[in-house]
Amino acid sequence: MTFSRGSEPATPVSLPPLQGRAGVAHWIATVGLFCMPALVLTLPQNLLPYGILLLLSTLLAPDYLWRARGLAGRPVKVLAWLVVAAIAFALLSIHLFEQGLRDIDNRSRFVVIPWIALWVCALRPDIRWLWAGALAGLLGTMVLSILQVAGGAPRADLSTNAIVLADIVLVLMVLLVFCRPHQRWTWVIVGMVAGCVTIVLSGSRGVWLALLALLVVMAMSLRWRTGRARLGVLLALVAIAGTLTLTIPSLREQVRLTELKHDVVRMERGDSDSSAGARVERLQVAYETFLDHPLTGVGIGHFDSAMQRLPVCRDDPSEQRCHLGHAHNDLAEWAATQGAPGLLLLLAIYGVPLWVFTGLHRRSGEQTFRGPAAAGIMVVVTYVLCGITQSMFAHQITASFYVTIVGLLAGLSIVQGNTRRLALARAQAQAQASG
Repeated sequence: MTFSRGSEPATPVSLPPLQGRAGVAHWIATVGLFCMPALVLTLPQNLLPYGILLLLSTLLAPDYLWRARGLAGRPVKVLAWLVVAAIAFALLSIHLFEQGLRDIDNRSRFVVIPWIALWVCALRPDIRWLWAGALAGLLGTMVLSILQVAGGAPRADLSTNAIVLADIVLVLMVLLVFCRPHQRWTWVIVGMVAGCVTIVLSGSRGVWLALLALLVVMAMSLRWRTGRARLGVLLALVAIAGTLTLTIPSLREQVRLTELKHDVVRMERGDSDSSAGARVERLQVAYETFLDHPLTGVGIGHFDSAMQRLPVCRDDPSEQRCHLGHAHNDLAEWAATQGAPGLLLLLAIYGVPLWVFTGLHRRSGEQTFRGPAAAGIMVVVTYVLCGITQSMFAHQITASFYVTIVGLLAGLSIVQGNTRRLALARAQAQAQASG
């Protein structure tokens, strides 16, 4: 899967040095690249510090961003069309159901994707700061989670909720693994351990599949012995972790395995008033709602109105599980609220960036599965897998983090590919001159 001819400049673009106000903007962008992953969970303001730095550096050098369009090429144009589609479908939904603009708040965040990609292409912050920020974010989040649980909280959730905390931590682990500089495996292992500790303390079970996918891809992409040996070591570690989880009562309680067992028993008795039962119930509601409203759904952000088809929700307006705000599943959420067009849009929101990153990775010059494009692929995969048990775009932080990281990694991939092609062209020119 590659981009068609003309998707990027035919020849590498020689980039001028960043001096004066552009140099100041470059350093602000570098600080922003570090702060984004470092502060997203450790501060209650989440991405606000990064957003301020993004805006400030953009205002310092807007002409550089405009000229970066030539370097950005078709990948950013494709992402821009995705933004147009996301906003257009959201506006159509609120028009059909006479909703307010507030209902498309999370979808409106998609507009930053091309902006951030151009920002990276123009100001060229070093990817090593993104990696360092991810490491700092994982360590800081672990410390805060330990303090929270030690203070009596049943689950770590910091300034968000436990499920979102685990989802974002897993994406930080993706950045840590695939954006790593050379010879930094010690810190990668430290960060991975910190991430796993936080996930355990969060008690979130929805990230397990995505975590396993990350570990498998990481093991298979390493240059150590054979693929079979790496996979064997990984399976052994997973088996050890599983054994510890099942045999240590306090650990089993923290990851909520006992609760899951009780939930299954209650579902077998017809009781859906539990964590697992509510999810199954919402899937059934989403399916029935989609059949009733296949073209429009019930309106963006209004899944709770679909829950009114349940007698318990009609009879008891205060029933908590009737007012969770979303379906706890991406497919169910988009199908029930926007119908078939919503399903197609969700496919594009994940599929288009996946296609873009795959093409960028093939043109990156990387010999192994690493670098910003590889990280972008794994971010999309992580969101898809976490979306099985969570509505990833129903929460401000997960929606904002997705559009931010897609824009950042797209820009970093473009700059990396251009830099390597430029170095190759110069080496070939020198060889011809000396010959």
